Amino acid sequence: MSSPFTTLVAVLIFPGLSFILTYGLWCQWVSRKAAARLQNRQGPLHTGWQGILQPLADFIKLLVNEDITPAAADKPVFNYSPIAVFALPLAATFLIPIQSLTNLWGWDPIVSFEGDLILILFLMSVVILAVFLGGWSSGSLFGAVGATRAALMMLAYEIPLGLVAIGPAILAGSLQISKIVDWQVASVNAFFRAPSIQGLAVVGVLFIGVVIYVICLLAELELKPFDISEAETEIVHGWQVEYSGKKLALLNAGHDVKMVLAAALVTSLFLGGPAGPILPPFVWFILKTTFCVLVLTNLSVLFARFRIDQMVSGAWKYLVPLAVLQVMAVVALSGVI
Repeated sequence: MSSPFTTLVAVLIFPGLSFILTYGLWCQWVSRKAAARLQNRQGPLHTGWQGILQPLADFIKLLVNEDITPAAADKPVFNYSPIAVFALPLAATFLIPIQSLTNLWGWDPIVSFEGDLILILFLMSVVILAVFLGGWSSGSLFGAVGATRAALMMLAYEIPLGLVAIGPAILAGSLQISKIVDWQVASVNAFFRAPSIQGLAVVGVLFIGVVIYVICLLAELELKPFDISEAETEIVHGWQVEYSGKKLALLNAGHDVKMVLAAALVTSLFLGGPAGPILPPFVWFILKTTFCVLVLTNLSVLFARFRIDQMVSGAWKYLVPLAVLQVMAVVALSGVI
């Protein structure tokens, strides 16, 4: 039973605010360093060991830069949208099982209830609405075009993303993420004790779900080939073009937190969460989510940017039908395992 003190520590320090922000900077450094190496560059190098403190230095630099609000902007919406872009994914990470403070070998999230997976998917959708409002309210045509593209992309990828996220929930018989992790651990243990054709079929179907989910997360994070809403070669910097100073620092921090959330969701839904042998749960969480960040970075470097029409039509022609078939296969398998 957690006390008010342990709850406060969990929210503010670990595995809450301080840990997520620090880990978000770590993920940004890993992503930048990996992308640089894949492109035969050095990446961050001089600030800290191998440039590991460069994301923190960039964040501090933006905090002290001049904060400009365009005269033509809808000021309340323009000023408060970065707060929403930062706070919503941060709140969603509180629902992810990392490690329990009351049980050092457990993985209870800070907040957990039946249906918390639906809440996370909802919060991720609302972030895109905040992005749209922030770009549209900037008073810039570039910002408006970027905001419109972000909204169009959401209509394309949100449906397959939600469908494949429900697959593990159907197999686990619960919409609570911690119970989905528990089901994965029990299933893996049972499979190694007695391998079966049904178990292999479940692995194959879930692998299809992972592929669809990772593609949708690339669009959610606005990474190549889906960085259409902030394409510098076409619309300067898209919906973020008018942001500077503290507001831009919040937007960048929000992107880092969203990357942590995306990697944590893949880990929790498909990779057994923070469960693993010998090492504490939070170490397994870091290892698995860092691996997910490297995969996302590799894919973002590998492909060139799609046009918005290619992205939307491709999602509706291929991702949505494939996600529906995957869910149907999961429902069929849930009746025989």
